[in-house]
Amino acid sequence: MDFVNGFATGLALIVAIGSQNAYVLRQGLLRQHVLPLVLFCALSDALLILAGIGGAGLLIRDNTFLMNLTRYGGALFLAAYGVLAARRAWQGEPMQLNGGGRVALRTALAACFTFTFLNPHVYLDTVVLLGAIANQRPDPQRWVFAAGAMTASLCWFAALGFGARLLAPLFATARAWQVLDALIALTMWALAGMLLFH
Repeated sequence: MDFVNGFATGLALIVAIGSQNAYVLRQGLLRQHVLPLVLFCALSDALLILAGIGGAGLLIRDNTFLMNLTRYGGALFLAAYGVLAARRAWQGEPMQLNGGGRVALRTALAACFTFTFLNPHVYLDTVVLLGAIANQRPDPQRWVFAAGAMTASLCWFAALGFGARLLAPLFATARAWQVLDALIALTMWALAGMLLFH
């Protein structure tokens, strides 16, 4: 039961429109570096969840400097990425689903790293909130709960990255990519605004 509760709680926190999810979806549609990105996201969540259960949640929650650093740095990065997505939407650049216009693996992982670790919400969700919920349970149940949450993360990112190819027929035209990039731009700007003003 603790595993199921952890899985459901983790899924509820992870399945939301966010910069990391939007990036994995886009790379999944392009079929570029999907496995490394899925593994990176899942392992990052696992690390943060374990840190929360280990007590780091209290430290992060009370560290004003760290929260402000991720807040303003994350907002700047999200706003800039939103500008790039908006420019792609405006120009109507057709994307090749067979791998055209590839980015280097290092570049893709660097972008994913930034989307993950310059987002204060990831610390609040995985470290503080999941850590607090898990730590209400005694050993070993809290670790079983954590295993459920980490499994949810892996399943979600795998479904998002590898399931994106099922949407490929919808993205056969430049117009569809314009709509996706416009939505990504709006999402990035909305998240940047939330970081700055909430």
